[in-house]
Amino acid sequence: MKPWIIYAIVSMLFAGFTSVIAKLGLTNISGELGLAVRTCFVFVLVLAFAVLTVPGSELSTLSRGNYLWLGLSGVTTAVSWVFYYKAIKDGEVSTVALIDKGSMVVAVLLAFLILKEQITARTIAGAALMLVGMLVIARK
Repeated sequence: MKPWIIYAIVSMLFAGFTSVIAKLGLTNISGELGLAVRTCFVFVLVLAFAVLTVPGSELSTLSRGNYLWLGLSGVTTAVSWVFYYKAIKDGEVSTVALIDKGSMVVAVLLAFLILKEQITARTIAGAALMLVGMLVIARK
């Protein structure tokens, strides 16, 4: 199995835990405060990880384009997280997480339009199944 597939599976497993643990952490506080506290932990852990694994010489390879696109990615992540936390504060994690994973369909479409990635019949079928599953679970 290719390493990136293993990384994606580990990411999936931890993301599943993240939603449930976050819901527990939001007890008696707002989603906004919970998100702020969580983000502080994420910042410290990711920075420590980078310090331990990224060679210092790689810093000089950063370009304006890297800053622009990664900065915009940070903005879209922040907006996503704000609304995700608002949703899990009041809604069921199982439903909110499923709707959130509908972002895969958006990512496939944008990868096709912007990155010129190929969309295959298998990709279309998988995205359609995700949308149908999302509708089935969301419509109780």
